[in-house]
Formats: sequence, structure tokens, C-alpha cells
Amino acid sequence: MPHIISAVQVTDFSKPPQLAHVALDPPTQDQVQICVRACGLNFADLLMCKGTYQDTPKLPFTLGLEMAGDIVALGKNAPRHLSKGMRVAVFAGQGGLATKANVPAQRCIPLPDALTFENATALQIAYGTSHMALAHKARLQSGERLVVTGAAGGVGLTAVELGKLMGAEVIAVARGASKLAVARSAGADHLIDADDPDLRDKIKALGGADVVYDAVGGTLFEACFRATNPDGRVLLIGFAGGDLPKLKPNHMLVKNISVIGFYWGAYFNFAPDVVTQSLTQIFDWAAQGKITPHISNRLPLEQATDGLSLLSNRTATGKVIITL
Repeated sequence: MPHIISAVQVTDFSKPPQLAHVALDPPTQDQVQICVRACGLNFADLLMCKGTYQDTPKLPFTLGLEMAGDIVALGKNAPRHLSKGMRVAVFAGQGGLATKANVPAQRCIPLPDALTFENATALQIAYGTSHMALAHKARLQSGERLVVTGAAGGVGLTAVELGKLMGAEVIAVARGASKLAVARSAGADHLIDADDPDLRDKIKALGGADVVYDAVGGTLFEACFRATNPDGRVLLIGFAGGDLPKLKPNHMLVKNISVIGFYWGAYFNFAPDVVTQSLTQIFDWAAQGKITPHISNRLPLEQATDGLSLLSNRTATGKVIITL
């Protein structure tokens, strides 16, 4: 029988999301039901509120892409390694901003005992995106020079931390001294203000970029692209700045530069094992203390819309986590 839960729902793309009491059915045969303990907020949630995200569910739906919690019920087709009471993390694409959620059983990853629900939630999209982009797509090598734009943001900060862990020399690009200080604390070797008119020249003075991790787009992408070394790789992670970058294929050809599009969530559809392996590695690193997610704000479910405002106003550094 369905039971009533609290959830932050989008019912109309022209109206803000609202906390509501809704009915939750038992899990289907391929799902598990979890008691949600933490849910991460992401830029994609803002796009979903407007209906402009590429994977926006049909109305009405509950926000919250990534979450962690305890399994309280299992569908009959759930993998045998999952059991009631098990602590898991899961990227479900929706449903996390609620007291309980039905999620795909195959996406549930058991958590090491040393890993908290909050940290496990903060590690998924942000660290998963950066780890797969840097290791799986760009093949970042120890000793290479990595430029990260939006280096104090939710994903940018993880790229700084993981790039350093993988042995790269990291150049962090962010707006303002306070955000650059956050990037330095994550391990950045060099700091450049995003508003610096000499951004390209300063990157080139440091030796140029072997890999660019760009989550901002627009003119920042263009400056970093021009500072990329021959045979370099430029990762298109997102366009938080609002403007799509202008690609120059002739420059790509002459300098043998690869521009690589990367969307982490799509891998669940065509290569889910790659995601599972990546997240398992990330959780192990975190349990060993090698990486620590930067959580700038922790808010209760009743203040989830305040958390979304922190993202839209760009006042958050690192992750915003909703705790339940």
C-alpha cells in the first residue's frame, strides 16, 4: 500500500518547487526503497525546475538527483548483495528531496562503514563527473598541467582535488579571492582570477594547459582553449556561465587539440559498470581519507528551496547538502 511522504516537488515549470505531502508506492520489482538521509543539490536541479534540463522528468516530479540512505524495502529482482538496513548511495536522477524514495536497485552502491551519508552524497555527481572525465575521457597523466575553470564550484573543486591526487599540476581559475582560497585549500598549485583580462597569457606563462576541465563555457573556455598545448585535451563539462563556447575547428586541427564532450549521467544507459567502478574507487579514497568533499551548506528538507537559491546566486562553494 502507498504511504505518505514529504517531498519537494515541481508541479509547474512556471512556479517554484514546493514541499508537499505525496503518496509513495511500494518499490517495483527492479527497485529498492530507501529512507533518505542526505540529498545533494546540483545545477541540474535548477534547470529541471524550468523544464530545460536534458533529462527532466514528466510533471509532477520530486527533485534530487543524488542521495544516500538505508534500504527499507526491496523489489524481487534486486541484486542479492543488497539487503534491508544496508547503507547505500544512489544516483537516481530524481526523487532524493524526500523522506523516502524508490530508486533503481542496480544503481545502489554499498557504502564503506567509515563514510557518512552526507559525504557519500557529496561524492557522487561532483566527484564522479571529475574522476570519469579526467581518468576515463582525458586520460590525465601524472606530471601534466591541468586547468580547471569554476574551480570553487561543486564539480570544479573536485577536479582540483582529484587532479592533484592523480599527480597533475593544477591551475585553478575562479572569480574572487575567497573562491580562489577555497581552490588552494583543495590542492591547486596556481591561482588565476576568472576576470583577469590576461588569463590566456598567464596560463601560457605557467607552461600552457595539457588538459582543460571547463564547467563554465563562454569566454573562459575560449581563453583556456587558446592556452592549450599541442595534443592537449579540452573537456566540456557544462556551461554554468550561461554562454556556449565558440569552437574553432581549424585551431583544433592545427594544434591537434581534442575537445571532448562529457555527460556523466548518460553512462548509466550505455556503460553503467564504468560508473560503478569509478564511484567504488572514489568511496574507497574517501574512506581512506585521501579525498574529502567540501560541503559549504547543510540544510533541512524544509529549507531545500533556500539551498537552490544558493546555487542560482552562485554563493555556495562546494556542495549544498539537504539532510533528513
